[in-house]
Amino acid sequence: MELSKLNLQKLKVGDIIFLDGTIYTARDQAHKRMAETIKKGKRLPLDLNGKIIYYCGPTPTPKGRAIGSCGPTTSSRMDAFTPLLLKKGLRGMIGKGRRSAEVRKAIKKYRGIYFLTYAGCGALLSKYVKKAKTITYKDLGPEAVYKLEVKNFPLIVCIDSKGRDLYKNLENR
Repeated sequence: MELSKLNLQKLKVGDIIFLDGTIYTARDQAHKRMAETIKKGKRLPLDLNGKIIYYCGPTPTPKGRAIGSCGPTTSSRMDAFTPLLLKKGLRGMIGKGRRSAEVRKAIKKYRGIYFLTYAGCGALLSKYVKKAKTITYKDLGPEAVYKLEVKNFPLIVCIDSKGRDLYKNLENR
């Protein structure tokens, strides 16, 4: 599914999609810097409006590949920063694991979305990345922000724009 044609509001918990388009990587340190920049009233080096961030720190790129292994990291480590980034226009996140009640509320309030992707499969996921380029915070190494062009990137809707949570659904079974 092409990102530009993706209507996040129509996706529901448990939906599986294969994403085509541009996503950005960012982990703990990049999130911390973005939050500090916003709090200082300064302009971010990346316009978050309408973007999707993948919680990932890729390994070095092997010869002939677009990127090294690029599996998801634990999303809850970004929870302290997520509501602020959603307020600034972030549309979606990709990672692994549960999110806090505060993040679920912010996703609902700002009509965002949280996707899961397959943990432990970083080498496999790298095959869906067609291009990768470091765009900011290069001093952070693998925690820098990368722009990724993906094709058929596998995702599962974990928290939809209405705040429904896959983990909560599973608990209620």
